[in-house]
Amino acid sequence: MGGSEKLNRSFVLNSVQNVSFEDRPVPAFRDEHEVRVHIEQTGICGSDVHYWQRGRIGDFILTSPIVLGHESAGTVVEIGKAVKNLRVGDRVAIEPGTPCRHCDYCRDGQYNLCADSIFAATPPWDGTLSRYYNVASDYCYPIPDHMSMEEGAMVEPTAVAVQVTKVADVRAGQTVVVFGAGPIGVLCQAVCKAYGAKKVIGVDISQSRLDFARTYGADGVFKPSKPEAGMDPVAASEAMAEQIKKEFDLGEGADVVLECTGAEPCIQAGVFVAKKGGTYVQTGMGKENVVFPITTACIRALNIKGSIRYTTGCYPQAVELIASGKIDVKRLITNRFSFDEAEKAFELVKQGKESVIKVIIEGVK
Repeated sequence: MGGSEKLNRSFVLNSVQNVSFEDRPVPAFRDEHEVRVHIEQTGICGSDVHYWQRGRIGDFILTSPIVLGHESAGTVVEIGKAVKNLRVGDRVAIEPGTPCRHCDYCRDGQYNLCADSIFAATPPWDGTLSRYYNVASDYCYPIPDHMSMEEGAMVEPTAVAVQVTKVADVRAGQTVVVFGAGPIGVLCQAVCKAYGAKKVIGVDISQSRLDFARTYGADGVFKPSKPEAGMDPVAASEAMAEQIKKEFDLGEGADVVLECTGAEPCIQAGVFVAKKGGTYVQTGMGKENVVFPITTACIRALNIKGSIRYTTGCYPQAVELIASGKIDVKRLITNRFSFDEAEKAFELVKQGKESVIKVIIEGVK
C-alpha cells in the first residue's frame, strides 16, 4: 500500500448523534484466517440509524466510538497465510458477524445467538464504512461476475429474509401474511414466493410501499383503516385480522405470519390472523414491551418464534437467489450517495420517507 492507501478512511459514530470522518490506521489481521476487503458498496440499515440516534439496541450499548455500517460488498486485497478459500481480487459479499465457533450455540448451528460474535457496527465492534475491513475468510462469499457490488451489498438484508423464512419453515403451497413493506418485509415476501408459497399478502400503512410490494413479491396487499374513535386497540387489531382473512380468502387464517414492523397493532393483528397451529415469527423491532394477545396465541396453539440475523446456509442461499434473478434487489435501491455524503445518507434514512426503500453508500476509492 502506498500514499493514501495506508490510511483507513472511516465514518465513525463517536457518541449519540455525533459522527465524523477519520483517517485511521489500516487494522492488522487478528489471525491468519482473515482477509482484507476493499469495501465498494454499503447499504444503510435501520439498526445503524438506531445506534446513531439512540446509542443502543437492547443490551448492545455504545460506550466508545465505532465505525458504522454492516451491509457491504467489496474486493479482497490481502489474505492471511492460512486462507485457502479466497484469492486477492475475489469479489465478495461480507457476512458481518463472525461467531466464536466454540460455544454451545455455535456448535449447535445457531451461531446467530453466540454471545461472543464480532458483529460489524454492533458495540464495541467497528463496522464496514471504511476503505478496508478485515473479516474471517469463511464469512466472505464470492459473487459471480454478473452481480454488481450494489447487489453484493444487498445480500445482507436478503439473508435476513432467508433466515426469517427458515425460522418460519415456509413451504410450497402455504399462505403467508407479512406485516411491513419496508426492505425486510418485501424481501420476506419475495423469498416466500421464490420458495413456492401459494399466496403472500403484504400489510402496511403506506400506499406507495404497498404499490411497490404488489409489483415485487406480494400477491395481494392490505392497508389498514384507522380504528374507530374510542375503540379498544386490541379489538381494533382483531377486526383488522378478520378483514384480512375475509378479503384474501384465508379461511381460518394464514399458515405463516411474518411480523417485520415491530408496531404493536401489527403484532396483535398478526396473532389474530394466524390459523390454529400456525406459525408467527417476530423480526421487526419497535417498542421493547407491547400488549400481546397471549390467550389467543395459547388457545390457537401458535408456534411463536423470534428471528435475528442469519444462520448456516443463509448467505449462500441469498447469493443464489440474487444471482439467479429470482429476487431483483436492484429495484429496492432508491438512493445512492458517495462516501463523503455518508451523513446525508443517514439523515435521509432517519426521515423515514415512504419513497425511500434502500440507501447505498459508495466506498472510499
